[in-house]
Amino acid sequence: MTMVVGDSKEMGLGGGFVVPNTNSFGQTFRDYDAASERQKSVEEFYRANHIHQTYDFVKKMREEYGKLDRVEMSIWECIELLNEFVDESDPDLDEPQIEHLLQTAEAIRKDYPDEDWLHLTGLIHDLGKVLLHPSFGQLPQWAVVGDTFPVGCAFDESNVHFKHFKENPDYDNPKYNTKLGVYSEGCGLENVLMSFGHDDYMYLVAKENNTTLPSAALFAIRYHSFYPLHKHGAYQYLLNKEDRENLKWLHIFNKYDLYSKSKVRIDVEEVKPYYLSLIEKYFPAKLKW
Repeated sequence: MTMVVGDSKEMGLGGGFVVPNTNSFGQTFRDYDAASERQKSVEEFYRANHIHQTYDFVKKMREEYGKLDRVEMSIWECIELLNEFVDESDPDLDEPQIEHLLQTAEAIRKDYPDEDWLHLTGLIHDLGKVLLHPSFGQLPQWAVVGDTFPVGCAFDESNVHFKHFKENPDYDNPKYNTKLGVYSEGCGLENVLMSFGHDDYMYLVAKENNTTLPSAALFAIRYHSFYPLHKHGAYQYLLNKEDRENLKWLHIFNKYDLYSKSKVRIDVEEVKPYYLSLIEKYFPAKLKW
């Protein structure tokens, strides 16, 4: 597989879609130090996130939301719900989520026309952000979005705004603050608790509703915000062989997830029939959320 999306120049992806070399604010992608009003709110988000995402908190949230007893709806109904939200943790984008989902999916579709499962992964990877909706408890953004990281072991310094972890109760807890913490070398990410949010929730939804998407798709959904791993190479000691294979696909997916963010609009009605056909192929008509 040859990656054609680069971060050094603009590239047309057909249909007027262009991957920019700067984000929606004219700055480089994922620059958490760029001086702006957006930067201030993003750092405040991460302060709350890093203080509250503890091992016990994650266990509690996974138990509660893993029941999938909130509502029954289709994938597309969920996509439409996301029109109401903007991700406060994202320094690159302030558009409604449906724009980002379609930009990601269409960019992948152009470059990997035969990997329809990857197109669908691009479309649905952020659907767990419905946790922000009142019918899902209207969780605070720090419990839904942002980069993810393992809990139950030492926080790696590659985590964005690492300094705020020092206020997390687990930071000084000898049970959780060693390299491996409660885990063992090579135990596999399946056995690791990640900070709670939309990634893990959408993974649970897809898995428990018996999707036929391949394991690489579920891995991308669950770990696409795990930047310490796929950007910085941290936490490698927790991975097993299957994780390492799936990580190759996650690296491919991430370039589209990140660099497809732009102000270029996608014609929703034009592409909708194609994505509805993929949803029907890989998912039941109604899912438990």
